[in-house]
Amino acid sequence: MTQTRPLGAQISHMLKDRGVDVIFGIPGVHNQEMYRGIEEAGITHVLARHEQGAGFMADGYARASGKPGVAYVITGPGLCNIMTPMGQAYSDSVPVLVISSCLDETVATRGQLHQMKDQRAAAETVCDWSEEARSASAAYALIDRAFGEFETTRKRPKHIQVPIAQLQSQAPTGWDTERSVTGTLNPPHHDVAKVFADSLAAAQKPIFVVGGGAVSAGGPVAEVIRKSGAASFATYAGRGLICDDPLHFGAYLPRPDSAAIFAQADLVVSVGTDLAEVDLWRDELGATCAHIRINTDDEVIAKLGAGDSGFKCDAGLFFDAVLDLMTQEGHSTWKAEDIAASRAHWRAEVDAERPGIVPVCDALRDCVPEGTMIYSDMTQLAYTAKEVWDMDRPGHWHHPTGFGTLGYATPAAIGGAVARPGLPTMAIIGDYGFHYTMAELGVAVELKLPLPIILWDNTKLGEIEDSMVRAQIAPNAVVAHNPDFCKLAEAFGAMAVAPTSLNDMQDVVSAAFDADGPTIIYLTPDILNAS
Repeated sequence: MTQTRPLGAQISHMLKDRGVDVIFGIPGVHNQEMYRGIEEAGITHVLARHEQGAGFMADGYARASGKPGVAYVITGPGLCNIMTPMGQAYSDSVPVLVISSCLDETVATRGQLHQMKDQRAAAETVCDWSEEARSASAAYALIDRAFGEFETTRKRPKHIQVPIAQLQSQAPTGWDTERSVTGTLNPPHHDVAKVFADSLAAAQKPIFVVGGGAVSAGGPVAEVIRKSGAASFATYAGRGLICDDPLHFGAYLPRPDSAAIFAQADLVVSVGTDLAEVDLWRDELGATCAHIRINTDDEVIAKLGAGDSGFKCDAGLFFDAVLDLMTQEGHSTWKAEDIAASRAHWRAEVDAERPGIVPVCDALRDCVPEGTMIYSDMTQLAYTAKEVWDMDRPGHWHHPTGFGTLGYATPAAIGGAVARPGLPTMAIIGDYGFHYTMAELGVAVELKLPLPIILWDNTKLGEIEDSMVRAQIAPNAVVAHNPDFCKLAEAFGAMAVAPTSLNDMQDVVSAAFDADGPTIIYLTPDILNAS
Protein backbone atom coordinates (compact mmCIF):
# COMPACT_ATOMS: atom_id res chain seq x y z
CA MET A 1 0.00 0.00 0.00
CA THR A 2 1.31 3.44 -0.91
CA GLN A 3 2.23 5.43 2.19
CA THR A 4 0.51 8.79 2.58
CA ARG A 5 2.10 11.75 4.37
CA PRO A 6 1.73 15.53 4.24
CA LEU A 7 3.36 16.73 1.03
CA GLY A 8 5.90 18.79 2.99
CA ALA A 9 7.21 15.59 4.56
CA GLN A 10 7.06 13.67 1.27
CA ILE A 11 9.34 16.23 -0.38
CA SER A 12 12.12 15.46 2.12
CA HIS A 13 11.66 11.71 1.61
CA MET A 14 11.87 12.15 -2.16
CA LEU A 15 15.01 14.26 -1.84
CA LYS A 16 16.58 11.52 0.28
CA ASP A 17 15.75 8.99 -2.45
CA ARG A 18 17.46 11.30 -4.92
CA GLY A 19 20.68 11.35 -2.91
CA VAL A 20 20.23 14.44 -0.73
CA ASP A 21 21.88 14.06 2.68
CA VAL A 22 22.02 17.68 3.86
CA ILE A 23 19.53 20.56 3.71
CA PHE A 24 20.39 24.13 4.71
CA GLY A 25 17.67 26.48 5.84
CA ILE A 26 15.54 28.20 8.46
CA PRO A 27 12.06 27.01 9.51
CA GLY A 28 9.09 29.34 9.86
CA VAL A 29 5.34 29.02 10.24
CA HIS A 30 4.91 28.99 6.46
CA ASN A 31 7.38 26.19 5.69
CA GLN A 32 7.22 24.15 8.89
CA GLU A 33 5.50 21.30 7.06
CA MET A 34 8.72 20.81 5.07
CA TYR A 35 10.45 20.15 8.39
CA ARG A 36 8.03 17.40 9.39
CA GLY A 37 9.86 14.78 7.33
CA ILE A 38 13.54 15.79 7.49
CA GLU A 39 14.63 13.63 10.43
CA GLU A 40 12.39 10.72 9.47
CA ALA A 41 13.95 10.76 6.00
CA GLY A 42 17.44 10.63 7.51
CA ILE A 43 18.56 14.03 6.25
CA THR A 44 20.82 16.36 8.24
CA HIS A 45 19.53 19.90 8.55
CA VAL A 46 21.97 22.79 9.05
CA LEU A 47 20.31 25.78 10.69
CA ALA A 48 21.61 29.01 9.18
CA ARG A 49 21.33 32.36 10.93
CA HIS A 50 20.02 34.13 7.81
CA GLU A 51 18.63 32.82 4.54
CA GLN A 52 21.51 34.44 2.69
CA GLY A 53 23.83 32.26 4.76
CA ALA A 54 21.74 29.18 3.97
CA GLY A 55 22.03 29.89 0.25
CA PHE A 56 25.78 30.40 0.36
CA MET A 57 26.15 27.21 2.43
CA ALA A 58 24.19 25.27 -0.18
CA ASP A 59 26.43 26.81 -2.86
CA GLY A 60 29.61 25.89 -0.98
CA TYR A 61 28.31 22.38 -0.34
CA ALA A 62 27.55 21.89 -4.04
CA ARG A 63 30.98 23.12 -5.16
CA ALA A 64 32.74 20.84 -2.68
CA SER A 65 30.65 17.71 -3.13
CA GLY A 66 29.65 17.85 -6.79
CA LYS A 67 26.07 17.21 -5.62
CA PRO A 68 23.25 19.74 -5.68
CA GLY A 69 23.00 21.97 -2.63
CA VAL A 70 19.45 22.19 -1.23
CA ALA A 71 17.90 24.96 0.86
CA TYR A 72 14.49 25.34 2.52
CA VAL A 73 13.15 28.87 3.04
CA ILE A 74 9.91 30.60 3.91
CA THR A 75 7.56 32.68 1.81
CA GLY A 76 8.39 36.30 0.98
CA PRO A 77 11.37 37.62 2.98
CA GLY A 78 12.94 34.18 3.27
CA LEU A 79 12.99 33.84 -0.48
CA CYS A 80 14.13 37.44 -0.96
CA ASN A 81 17.03 36.86 1.42
CA ILE A 82 18.26 33.84 -0.51
CA MET A 83 18.01 35.52 -3.91
CA THR A 84 21.54 36.96 -3.61
CA PRO A 85 23.08 33.47 -3.24
CA MET A 86 20.84 32.26 -6.07
CA GLY A 87 22.24 35.01 -8.28
CA GLN A 88 25.77 34.00 -7.33
CA ALA A 89 25.08 30.35 -8.09
CA TYR A 90 23.58 31.32 -11.44
CA SER A 91 26.58 33.33 -12.55
CA ASP A 92 29.06 30.69 -11.37
CA SER A 93 27.10 27.66 -12.64
CA VAL A 94 26.45 25.98 -9.30
CA PRO A 95 23.64 23.39 -8.84
CA VAL A 96 21.47 24.75 -6.02
CA LEU A 97 17.83 23.83 -5.46
CA VAL A 98 15.79 26.28 -3.37
CA ILE A 99 12.39 25.03 -2.16
CA SER A 100 10.12 27.59 -0.57
CA SER A 101 6.57 27.86 0.63
CA CYS A 102 4.24 30.37 -0.97
CA LEU A 103 0.83 31.84 -0.22
CA ASP A 104 -2.20 29.95 -1.52
CA GLU A 105 -3.48 33.02 -3.31
CA THR A 106 -2.37 36.63 -3.61
CA VAL A 107 -4.95 38.17 -5.94
CA ALA A 108 -8.09 38.51 -3.83
CA THR A 109 -6.42 39.08 -0.45
CA ARG A 110 -3.99 41.75 0.65
CA GLY A 111 -2.02 42.17 3.85
CA GLN A 112 -1.15 38.52 4.37
CA LEU A 113 1.97 37.55 6.28
CA HIS A 114 5.04 37.50 4.01
CA GLN A 115 2.98 38.60 0.98
CA MET A 116 4.70 39.61 -2.25
CA LYS A 117 3.19 40.73 -5.54
CA ASP A 118 4.80 37.87 -7.48
CA GLN A 119 7.22 35.72 -5.54
CA ARG A 120 7.77 33.17 -8.28
CA ALA A 121 8.64 35.82 -10.88
CA ALA A 122 10.99 37.56 -8.47
CA ALA A 123 12.99 34.37 -7.96
CA GLU A 124 13.14 33.72 -11.69
CA THR A 125 15.29 36.83 -12.18
CA VAL A 126 18.24 35.15 -10.44
CA CYS A 127 17.92 31.47 -11.32
CA ASP A 128 17.49 29.12 -14.26
CA TRP A 129 13.78 28.67 -13.64
CA SER A 130 11.23 29.24 -10.92
CA GLU A 131 8.01 27.21 -10.85
CA GLU A 132 5.05 26.67 -8.54
CA ALA A 133 3.91 23.14 -7.67
CA ARG A 134 0.15 23.21 -7.17
CA SER A 135 -0.13 19.46 -6.61
CA ALA A 136 1.95 16.63 -5.22
CA SER A 137 2.58 15.22 -8.68
CA ALA A 138 3.79 18.62 -9.87
CA ALA A 139 6.20 18.88 -6.92
CA TYR A 140 7.65 15.44 -7.66
CA ALA A 141 7.95 16.19 -11.36
CA LEU A 142 9.71 19.51 -10.74
CA ILE A 143 12.20 17.94 -8.33
CA ASP A 144 13.08 15.29 -10.90
CA ARG A 145 13.30 17.94 -13.60
CA ALA A 146 15.75 19.94 -11.48
CA PHE A 147 17.96 16.95 -10.69
CA GLY A 148 17.88 15.72 -14.29
CA GLU A 149 18.93 19.13 -15.62
CA PHE A 150 21.71 19.37 -13.06
CA GLU A 151 23.20 16.31 -14.79
CA THR A 152 22.52 17.07 -18.44
CA THR A 153 22.71 20.86 -18.86
CA ARG A 154 24.69 23.76 -17.48
CA LYS A 155 24.43 23.57 -13.70
CA ARG A 156 22.41 26.52 -12.49
CA PRO A 157 20.05 27.10 -9.53
CA LYS A 158 16.34 26.26 -9.65
CA HIS A 159 13.46 27.37 -7.44
CA ILE A 160 10.32 25.42 -6.59
CA GLN A 161 7.58 26.99 -4.48
CA VAL A 162 4.68 25.06 -2.94
CA PRO A 163 1.49 26.63 -1.57
CA ILE A 164 1.10 26.26 2.18
CA ALA A 165 -2.17 24.32 1.87
CA GLN A 166 -0.48 21.85 -0.51
CA LEU A 167 2.41 21.33 1.92
CA GLN A 168 -0.16 20.46 4.61
CA SER A 169 -2.29 18.17 2.43
CA GLN A 170 -1.91 14.40 2.48
CA ALA A 171 -0.02 13.05 -0.51
CA PRO A 172 1.01 9.58 -1.67
CA THR A 173 4.55 8.47 -2.38
CA GLY A 174 4.10 9.37 -6.01
CA TRP A 175 7.65 9.16 -7.32
CA ASP A 176 9.66 6.23 -8.60
CA THR A 177 11.75 5.22 -5.60
CA GLU A 178 14.02 3.08 -7.81
CA ARG A 179 14.74 5.84 -10.30
CA SER A 180 18.29 7.12 -10.46
CA VAL A 181 18.32 10.73 -11.59
CA THR A 182 21.50 10.49 -13.60
CA GLY A 183 21.77 12.20 -16.92
CA THR A 184 23.62 10.94 -19.94
CA LEU A 185 25.80 13.16 -22.06
CA ASN A 186 26.58 11.95 -25.54
CA PRO A 187 30.22 11.79 -26.69
CA PRO A 188 31.12 13.73 -29.83
CA HIS A 189 30.76 12.07 -33.20
CA HIS A 190 34.06 10.63 -34.47
CA ASP A 191 34.16 13.08 -37.38
CA VAL A 192 33.71 16.06 -35.06
CA ALA A 193 36.57 14.96 -32.81
CA LYS A 194 38.75 14.35 -35.86
CA VAL A 195 38.11 17.84 -37.24
CA PHE A 196 39.26 19.29 -33.94
CA ALA A 197 42.30 16.99 -33.65
CA ASP A 198 43.37 17.84 -37.21
CA SER A 199 43.00 21.58 -36.57
CA LEU A 200 45.09 21.29 -33.41
CA ALA A 201 47.79 19.25 -35.15
CA ALA A 202 48.06 21.80 -37.97
CA ALA A 203 48.53 24.78 -35.63
CA GLN A 204 52.00 26.15 -34.93
CA LYS A 205 51.00 28.30 -31.96
CA PRO A 206 47.79 26.93 -30.44
CA ILE A 207 46.65 28.35 -27.11
CA PHE A 208 43.94 27.09 -24.75
CA VAL A 209 41.84 28.92 -22.17
CA VAL A 210 40.41 26.54 -19.58
CA GLY A 211 37.54 27.57 -17.30
CA GLY A 212 35.46 26.26 -14.45
CA GLY A 213 33.24 24.28 -16.82
CA ALA A 214 36.20 22.02 -17.59
CA VAL A 215 37.09 21.21 -13.97
CA SER A 216 35.50 17.76 -13.98
CA ALA A 217 37.39 16.92 -17.19
CA GLY A 218 40.78 18.06 -15.95
CA GLY A 219 42.77 14.93 -16.83
CA PRO A 220 41.83 14.57 -20.51
CA VAL A 221 41.96 18.34 -21.13
CA ALA A 222 45.40 18.68 -19.55
CA GLU A 223 46.71 15.68 -21.49
CA VAL A 224 45.52 17.03 -24.84
CA ILE A 225 47.15 20.38 -24.08
CA ARG A 226 50.41 18.73 -23.05
CA LYS A 227 50.47 16.33 -25.98
CA SER A 228 49.72 19.07 -28.50
CA GLY A 229 52.44 21.37 -27.19
CA ALA A 230 49.89 24.17 -26.81
CA ALA A 231 50.26 27.09 -24.45
CA SER A 232 47.44 27.74 -21.98
CA PHE A 233 45.77 30.19 -19.63
CA ALA A 234 43.30 29.41 -16.85
CA THR A 235 40.42 31.58 -15.75
CA TYR A 236 40.15 32.05 -12.00
CA ALA A 237 37.63 29.19 -11.87
CA GLY A 238 39.87 26.98 -14.02
CA ARG A 239 42.96 27.22 -11.82
CA GLY A 240 44.57 23.88 -11.06
CA LEU A 241 43.46 22.24 -14.29
CA ILE A 242 46.96 22.68 -15.71
CA CYS A 243 49.84 21.94 -13.34
CA ASP A 244 53.61 21.77 -13.82
CA ASP A 245 53.39 22.66 -17.49
CA PRO A 246 56.16 25.06 -18.63
CA LEU A 247 53.84 26.34 -21.36
CA HIS A 248 51.12 27.40 -18.90
CA PHE A 249 50.67 31.16 -18.40
CA GLY A 250 48.67 30.64 -15.21
CA ALA A 251 45.68 32.75 -14.17
CA TYR A 252 47.01 36.02 -15.56
CA LEU A 253 44.36 36.19 -18.29
CA PRO A 254 43.02 39.60 -17.08
CA ARG A 255 46.44 41.24 -17.39
CA PRO A 256 45.96 43.81 -20.20
CA ASP A 257 49.04 42.78 -22.15
CA SER A 258 47.98 39.13 -22.23
CA ALA A 259 46.07 40.30 -25.34
CA ALA A 260 49.45 40.53 -27.07
CA ILE A 261 50.06 36.84 -26.31
CA PHE A 262 46.79 35.87 -27.99
CA ALA A 263 47.70 38.02 -30.99
CA GLN A 264 50.61 35.60 -31.60
CA ALA A 265 48.39 32.50 -31.67
CA ASP A 266 47.20 30.77 -34.83
CA LEU A 267 44.45 28.83 -33.02
CA VAL A 268 42.54 29.59 -29.80
CA VAL A 269 40.56 26.91 -27.96
CA SER A 270 38.34 27.92 -25.04
CA VAL A 271 36.98 25.11 -22.88
CA GLY A 272 34.26 25.51 -20.27
CA THR A 273 34.46 29.29 -20.09
CA ASP A 274 32.24 32.16 -21.23
CA LEU A 275 35.24 34.51 -21.58
CA ALA A 276 33.00 37.03 -19.88
CA GLU A 277 33.89 40.46 -18.53
CA VAL A 278 34.90 38.97 -15.18
CA ASP A 279 37.28 36.59 -16.95
CA LEU A 280 39.02 39.14 -19.16
CA TRP A 281 38.39 42.64 -17.79
CA ARG A 282 38.74 43.92 -21.33
CA ASP A 283 36.51 43.94 -24.40
CA GLU A 284 38.43 41.50 -26.60
CA LEU A 285 40.59 38.44 -26.04
CA GLY A 286 43.17 39.83 -28.47
CA ALA A 287 43.36 36.94 -30.94
CA THR A 288 42.88 37.40 -34.69
CA CYS A 289 42.99 33.68 -35.54
CA ALA A 290 40.29 31.00 -35.56
CA HIS A 291 38.62 30.33 -32.20
CA ILE A 292 37.10 26.97 -31.22
CA ARG A 293 34.65 27.03 -28.31
CA ILE A 294 33.81 23.84 -26.39
CA ASN A 295 30.92 24.34 -24.00
CA THR A 296 27.55 22.95 -22.97
CA ASP A 297 25.81 26.32 -23.18
CA ASP A 298 24.07 27.27 -26.42
CA GLU A 299 24.51 30.98 -25.73
CA VAL A 300 28.29 30.61 -25.39
CA ILE A 301 28.55 28.42 -28.47
CA ALA A 302 26.66 31.05 -30.45
CA LYS A 303 29.36 33.69 -29.83
CA LEU A 304 31.24 32.82 -33.00
CA GLY A 305 33.08 35.10 -35.38
CA ALA A 306 34.10 34.50 -38.98
CA GLY A 307 36.14 31.32 -39.21
CA ASP A 308 35.27 30.24 -35.67
CA SER A 309 33.54 27.02 -34.67
CA GLY A 310 31.81 25.66 -31.61
CA PHE A 311 31.16 22.20 -30.23
CA LYS A 312 28.38 21.69 -27.71
CA CYS A 313 29.71 18.80 -25.68
CA ASP A 314 30.86 17.77 -22.23
CA ALA A 315 34.57 18.59 -22.02
CA GLY A 316 35.56 15.22 -20.58
CA LEU A 317 33.82 13.20 -23.28
CA PHE A 318 35.10 15.54 -25.98
CA PHE A 319 38.75 15.36 -24.98
CA ASP A 320 38.64 11.63 -24.30
CA ALA A 321 37.62 11.23 -27.94
CA VAL A 322 40.28 13.66 -29.14
CA LEU A 323 43.02 11.86 -27.18
CA ASP A 324 42.24 8.64 -29.02
CA LEU A 325 42.93 10.43 -32.32
CA MET A 326 46.24 12.05 -31.34
CA THR A 327 48.83 9.66 -32.67
CA GLN A 328 51.90 11.80 -32.06
CA GLU A 329 53.22 14.65 -29.94
CA GLY A 330 52.71 18.17 -31.22
CA HIS A 331 55.56 20.62 -31.69
CA SER A 332 54.45 24.19 -31.23
CA THR A 333 56.77 27.19 -31.40
CA TRP A 334 55.89 28.49 -27.92
CA LYS A 335 59.00 28.85 -25.76
CA ALA A 336 58.94 27.98 -22.07
CA GLU A 337 61.44 30.71 -21.21
CA ASP A 338 59.24 33.39 -22.79
CA ILE A 339 56.22 32.16 -20.84
CA ALA A 340 58.22 32.11 -17.60
CA ALA A 341 59.31 35.69 -18.26
CA SER A 342 55.70 36.79 -18.83
CA ARG A 343 54.58 35.14 -15.61
CA ALA A 344 57.38 36.81 -13.65
CA HIS A 345 56.49 40.19 -15.17
CA TRP A 346 52.81 39.82 -14.30
CA ARG A 347 53.56 38.65 -10.76
CA ALA A 348 55.67 41.78 -10.28
CA GLU A 349 52.78 43.89 -11.58
CA VAL A 350 50.40 42.34 -9.05
CA ASP A 351 52.90 42.99 -6.26
CA ALA A 352 53.27 46.62 -7.32
CA GLU A 353 49.51 47.17 -7.52
CA ARG A 354 48.87 45.84 -4.00
CA PRO A 355 52.22 46.20 -2.25
CA GLY A 356 53.18 43.52 0.23
CA ILE A 357 50.19 41.23 -0.19
CA VAL A 358 51.99 38.74 -2.44
CA PRO A 359 54.29 37.60 0.42
CA VAL A 360 51.21 36.99 2.60
CA CYS A 361 49.72 34.83 -0.16
CA ASP A 362 52.99 32.90 -0.55
CA ALA A 363 53.20 32.27 3.20
CA LEU A 364 49.60 31.07 3.33
CA ARG A 365 50.07 28.77 0.35
CA ASP A 366 53.13 27.19 1.97
CA CYS A 367 51.36 26.30 5.22
CA VAL A 368 47.95 24.95 4.18
CA PRO A 369 47.60 21.16 4.08
CA GLU A 370 47.54 19.33 0.77
CA GLY A 371 44.06 19.25 -0.74
CA THR A 372 42.74 22.26 1.17
CA MET A 373 39.54 23.66 -0.32
CA ILE A 374 39.50 27.45 -0.17
CA TYR A 375 36.54 29.84 -0.29
CA SER A 376 37.38 33.50 -0.80
CA ASP A 377 35.47 36.76 -0.70
CA MET A 378 35.63 40.14 -2.40
CA THR A 379 38.81 41.36 -0.72
CA GLN A 380 42.23 42.50 -1.90
CA LEU A 381 43.96 39.53 -0.32
CA ALA A 382 41.85 37.21 -2.47
CA TYR A 383 42.19 39.32 -5.61
CA THR A 384 45.96 39.04 -5.29
CA ALA A 385 45.95 35.35 -4.44
CA LYS A 386 43.77 34.40 -7.42
CA GLU A 387 46.54 35.52 -9.77
CA VAL A 388 49.73 34.48 -7.96
CA TRP A 389 48.64 31.35 -6.05
CA ASP A 390 49.11 28.34 -8.31
CA MET A 391 46.72 25.53 -7.42
CA ASP A 392 47.89 21.92 -7.63
CA ARG A 393 44.41 20.54 -8.43
CA PRO A 394 41.20 21.87 -9.95
CA GLY A 395 37.98 22.76 -8.18
CA HIS A 396 39.64 23.67 -4.87
CA TRP A 397 39.37 27.47 -4.90
CA HIS A 398 35.90 28.99 -4.96
CA HIS A 399 35.27 32.70 -5.37
CA PRO A 400 32.08 34.73 -6.05
CA THR A 401 33.45 35.66 -9.45
CA GLY A 402 30.40 36.60 -11.48
CA PHE A 403 27.74 38.16 -9.26
CA GLY A 404 30.47 39.40 -6.94
CA THR A 405 28.71 39.11 -3.60
CA LEU A 406 30.26 40.30 -0.36
CA GLY A 407 29.94 37.91 2.58
CA TYR A 408 30.21 34.76 0.49
CA ALA A 409 33.29 33.11 1.96
CA THR A 410 32.32 32.33 5.56
CA PRO A 411 28.97 30.54 4.94
CA ALA A 412 30.18 28.94 1.69
CA ALA A 413 33.19 27.51 3.51
CA ILE A 414 30.84 26.14 6.18
CA GLY A 415 28.87 24.37 3.44
CA GLY A 416 32.11 23.08 1.95
CA ALA A 417 33.32 21.77 5.30
CA VAL A 418 30.00 20.00 5.86
CA ALA A 419 30.40 18.33 2.46
CA ARG A 420 33.96 17.14 3.20
CA PRO A 421 34.15 16.03 6.83
CA GLY A 422 37.72 15.36 7.89
CA LEU A 423 39.22 17.22 4.93
CA PRO A 424 40.77 20.71 5.18
CA THR A 425 38.69 23.78 4.32
CA MET A 426 39.65 27.46 4.69
CA ALA A 427 37.95 30.84 4.20
CA ILE A 428 39.54 34.14 3.16
CA ILE A 429 37.42 37.24 3.77
CA GLY A 430 37.84 40.98 4.22
CA ASP A 431 36.74 43.05 7.18
CA TYR A 432 33.80 44.60 5.34
CA GLY A 433 32.64 41.34 3.76
CA PHE A 434 32.77 39.65 7.16
CA HIS A 435 30.12 42.09 8.41
CA TYR A 436 27.63 40.76 5.85
CA THR A 437 27.43 37.20 7.17
CA MET A 438 29.30 37.22 10.47
CA ALA A 439 26.32 35.63 12.22
CA GLU A 440 27.04 32.37 10.39
CA LEU A 441 30.16 32.00 12.52
CA GLY A 442 27.72 30.63 15.08
CA VAL A 443 26.92 27.76 12.74
CA ALA A 444 30.58 26.81 12.44
CA VAL A 445 30.86 26.86 16.24
CA GLU A 446 27.70 24.79 16.60
CA LEU A 447 29.01 22.17 14.16
CA LYS A 448 32.53 22.23 15.67
CA LEU A 449 34.07 22.74 12.24
CA PRO A 450 37.89 23.05 12.21
CA LEU A 451 37.69 26.03 9.88
CA PRO A 452 40.44 28.66 9.64
CA ILE A 453 38.89 32.00 8.60
CA ILE A 454 41.57 34.40 7.37
CA LEU A 455 40.15 37.85 8.10
CA TRP A 456 42.05 40.59 6.24
CA ASP A 457 41.36 43.93 7.90
CA ASN A 458 42.64 46.98 6.05
CA THR A 459 40.04 49.06 7.97
CA LYS A 460 38.26 50.12 4.79
CA LEU A 461 36.80 49.18 1.44
CA GLY A 462 40.32 49.23 0.06
CA GLU A 463 39.57 48.19 -3.50
CA ILE A 464 36.80 50.78 -3.81
CA GLU A 465 39.00 53.51 -2.38
CA ASP A 466 41.70 52.68 -4.93
CA SER A 467 39.13 52.73 -7.73
CA MET A 468 37.84 56.14 -6.61
CA VAL A 469 41.34 57.55 -6.57
CA ARG A 470 42.01 56.22 -10.08
CA ALA A 471 38.76 57.87 -11.22
CA GLN A 472 39.80 61.15 -9.51
CA ILE A 473 36.92 60.91 -7.04
CA ALA A 474 37.65 61.97 -3.49
CA PRO A 475 37.27 58.73 -1.49
CA ASN A 476 33.94 58.79 0.27
CA ALA A 477 32.02 56.24 2.36
CA VAL A 478 34.83 53.69 2.24
CA VAL A 479 35.63 53.58 5.96
CA ALA A 480 33.36 51.97 8.55
CA HIS A 481 33.81 51.38 12.27
CA ASN A 482 34.91 47.80 12.89
CA PRO A 483 34.42 45.83 16.08
CA ASP A 484 37.22 44.03 17.85
CA PHE A 485 36.99 41.00 15.59
CA CYS A 486 38.88 38.72 17.96
CA LYS A 487 36.59 39.52 20.88
CA LEU A 488 33.59 39.16 18.59
CA ALA A 489 34.75 35.68 17.54
CA GLU A 490 35.29 34.67 21.15
CA ALA A 491 31.78 35.88 22.01
CA PHE A 492 30.47 33.42 19.42
CA GLY A 493 32.53 30.66 21.03
CA ALA A 494 35.12 30.58 18.24
CA MET A 495 38.86 30.84 18.66
CA ALA A 496 40.68 33.97 17.55
CA VAL A 497 44.34 34.79 17.03
CA ALA A 498 46.08 37.92 15.71
CA PRO A 499 49.54 36.80 14.55
CA THR A 500 52.21 39.48 14.40
CA SER A 501 54.47 37.95 11.75
CA LEU A 502 54.14 35.67 8.74
CA ASN A 503 55.91 32.88 10.62
CA ASP A 504 53.44 33.22 13.48
CA MET A 505 50.61 33.24 10.96
CA GLN A 506 51.76 29.95 9.46
CA ASP A 507 51.85 28.31 12.89
CA VAL A 508 48.39 29.61 13.73
CA VAL A 509 46.91 28.48 10.42
CA SER A 510 48.37 24.99 10.80
CA ALA A 511 46.94 24.69 14.30
CA ALA A 512 43.51 25.93 13.16
CA PHE A 513 43.06 22.94 10.85
CA ASP A 514 43.34 20.65 13.89
CA ALA A 515 41.13 22.67 16.23
CA ASP A 516 37.71 21.57 17.48
CA GLY A 517 35.97 24.62 16.05
CA PRO A 518 36.48 27.63 13.80
CA THR A 519 39.39 30.04 14.26
CA ILE A 520 39.41 33.69 13.19
CA ILE A 521 42.95 34.50 12.06
CA TYR A 522 43.03 38.26 12.15
CA LEU A 523 45.51 39.91 9.78
CA THR A 524 46.18 43.56 9.08
CA PRO A 525 48.69 45.21 6.72
CA ASP A 526 50.89 45.71 9.79
CA ILE A 527 51.91 42.06 9.48
CA LEU A 528 53.87 43.06 6.38
CA ASN A 529 56.01 45.50 8.35
CA ALA A 530 56.51 43.04 11.21
CA SER A 531 57.74 40.40 8.79
